[in-house]
Amino acid sequence: MPELLPGHARDDVRSRYKPDVIKGDMDSVRPEVKEYYSNLGTKIADQSHDQDTTDLHKCVAFITDNSPGSDKSNLCILVLGALGGRFDHEMGNINVLHLFPNIKIVLLSDDCLIFLLPRTHTHSIHIERSVEGPHCGLIPVGTPSTSTTTTGLRWNLDNTHMSFGGLISTSNIVDEDQVMVTSDSDLIWTISLRH
Repeated sequence: MPELLPGHARDDVRSRYKPDVIKGDMDSVRPEVKEYYSNLGTKIADQSHDQDTTDLHKCVAFITDNSPGSDKSNLCILVLGALGGRFDHEMGNINVLHLFPNIKIVLLSDDCLIFLLPRTHTHSIHIERSVEGPHCGLIPVGTPSTSTTTTGLRWNLDNTHMSFGGLISTSNIVDEDQVMVTSDSDLIWTISLRH
């Protein structure tokens, strides 16, 4: 059962987490929520005219367009609540990872996190064992991988071909504090979170 807070306590919690911008097509925000944050000075960016991109796509584009400097290689965007809902929304969120391959975007749920490993270089993934693992996976989405090699996993891949309809690396186990991944295809990395 959710904890009920007195009205003034709820307002205090909400005002501590005031967003700078609420951006999207506004089809799922309640009018009173939009009004509450608007009254606090949050900018409301109604993009309901754009039905060709997801709300996450709109927000990532906004963040990248409004981040200082031209080098976005150190930018990391953490997206809470991106997984665990409707499957079509999850796939839309995974698609955003592919649309912004040079930005580290981490999709987070209560049970796992995922991010894109672009094929452009070898990836060194530090495992924070107090919160991550042991279950993990590497999934080629979009194009097959004709050669993926890993170290640090229970069942390492050695120039392994992966594709939907064939082998994909799910239900693997992290065995070391660092996982190395090299592939000729973009891969989704997923790892379980400890509770």
